Amino acid sequence: MSRRNTWLFAGALVACLLVVGRSAPDDGPVARPVPAEAVKDVVPNRVMTWNICNPCDKSNADRAAEIAAYAPQVIGLQEACVRDVEQIREHLKGVYGLVYHVEYGSVLRNRGRCGGWPWDPGAFGQALLSAAPMTDRVSVEYPDGGSEDRGYMAVTTTVDGRSVRVFDTHLAQRRQEPVRARQTAVLAAAVGRYDRAVVLGDFNAVPDTPELDPFRGLAADTDPGCRPSPVGTCEATTDWESKFDYVFLRGVTSLRHRVHPSPYSDHHLLLADLRV
Repeated sequence: MSRRNTWLFAGALVACLLVVGRSAPDDGPVARPVPAEAVKDVVPNRVMTWNICNPCDKSNADRAAEIAAYAPQVIGLQEACVRDVEQIREHLKGVYGLVYHVEYGSVLRNRGRCGGWPWDPGAFGQALLSAAPMTDRVSVEYPDGGSEDRGYMAVTTTVDGRSVRVFDTHLAQRRQEPVRARQTAVLAAAVGRYDRAVVLGDFNAVPDTPELDPFRGLAADTDPGCRPSPVGTCEATTDWESKFDYVFLRGVTSLRHRVHPSPYSDHHLLLADLRV
């Protein structure tokens, strides 16, 4: 091979490595031990919401272990890359024996967040995992996403042995209050069409902010400290000590609410055990 061809080959190899970037294979199905008190099978009345943070270069094996420790019936993920979710599902099934169906509510294709090739970047948005089959999926982009496309998705699935409509959303980033107010109005109109609904998501807003007004009287926060009361505080769900993540319930009762900090995202896992 000539010197010129050698340099061309080396340059092409470097360019290829730069292009692939985050598309390189993730860690294999290595089991990370879950706590001794972890459940051994899916809990049929448990739901969870979690913004898994992308791009954060976290291990999908570790993310799966976090989920496996609590094994919810339904999981709403935000900032979800399809590639990451598929690997999380593989870990949950192959390592922990937990089998989930999946539906996606991707709102954009973005190589910076999700890897992939320049002409085929990864899909980014929401994802819903359910131990039961899901039907009647819808995926809606908000008319105004703010600084980045945002939306919600919804499916019908089974929680606590009964059919329920489940929504998953991610609202506009902080300091975009007017945008979020318009988004919650769109979401509330959709939720209000159902007698039984569970709304999961990262609302990027603290509980007493006006942009959450469309949900007041429509659906109750699973966190009892966030319900109207002379005293009480809402439990933080983020590393910066704010509550941005919610499980709202319409026609459904909350039995237990828990927040679990995680080293694998700047958002905590938010879980609720329900009576439907």
